[in-house]
Amino acid sequence: MMIGQIKAWILWAVFIGFLLAFPKLFGIYYTNVFVTFAVFAVFSVSLNLLLGYTGLLSFGHAMYFGAGGYGTALALKYISGLPLLPALGFGVLSAVLLAMIVCPLVVRVSGVAFAMIHLAFAQFLYVLVLRMRGITGGEDGIANFPIPAFTIPGLVSFEMRGAPENFYYFAIIVLGLSVLLMWFFTKTPFGQIQVGIRDNLKRIEYMGFKVPHSKAVIYLVSASFAGVAGSVYALFNNLVSPDGYLGLMVSFTPIINTMLGGIASFFGPMWGAAIYALIEEFFLRFTDKVELVIGAIFILVIMYAPLGFSGFVMKVKLKWLLFKGQRMRKV
Repeated sequence: MMIGQIKAWILWAVFIGFLLAFPKLFGIYYTNVFVTFAVFAVFSVSLNLLLGYTGLLSFGHAMYFGAGGYGTALALKYISGLPLLPALGFGVLSAVLLAMIVCPLVVRVSGVAFAMIHLAFAQFLYVLVLRMRGITGGEDGIANFPIPAFTIPGLVSFEMRGAPENFYYFAIIVLGLSVLLMWFFTKTPFGQIQVGIRDNLKRIEYMGFKVPHSKAVIYLVSASFAGVAGSVYALFNNLVSPDGYLGLMVSFTPIINTMLGGIASFFGPMWGAAIYALIEEFFLRFTDKVELVIGAIFILVIMYAPLGFSGFVMKVKLKWLLFKGQRMRKV
């Protein structure tokens, strides 16, 4: 047991050291690629709180990603001298407030109805942002808003604009904490209620839990972390736009990531986001039709590996343990 714990601590130390050294090892271009991967990994994990853990498929999760991005961009554009962390907070608050408006309706349905209602709400928000050109910039979006330095008064101040390494560390800390908090959420007793709602709704009701209220809590948590991802992405790009933050493909990207990586695993969506980023980075060198390639791979995964990458790894691990056990019995 102690040896296993020591190995785990060593692996974590190596992983953290790798993250700290990443900009020096791979340069600014791949550092930016990694930040994009990390943003969509958190976005995908936030969706998986609904899809994988609660059994609720949303075709419109981009509206919370977009709310986070637009909330931060609008706050920085119109509030002079706003610090970095409150700007991030405005993005998360925007996503949570939107979720509180939508929540009373969507928590009472499930299945296809849940998915399609979200598609309708997301498209409504997309059109609304296009029409409110005076505030949101319409099709052009909002660009070149001020990016404040990360400041702890009296201690440190790190510039974010024009300092990609500084922003990398800021983004990785924020996104890493988000993953840690979501993981902790799934390990609480409330996380067991999530799985119960997915697997046996009637039993959860019989035990005395109010299912719509439980769904509402899960829903707000999922939306808030999607807002974190959208807010960090807005700061990273210094740009928000309807297609980049609220488009239909933005809603389907975390679904694809979750299916590629494995819906049954907490870290599955992160594996999926990594696979998606690698496929995109590789095939962009040869064609601009990357969506077709990813679509074809997605179909193959659904047909031949429905548990995704994490399910494949688990299957290989079980076969190896079985083979190892058989060899030991022969000896």
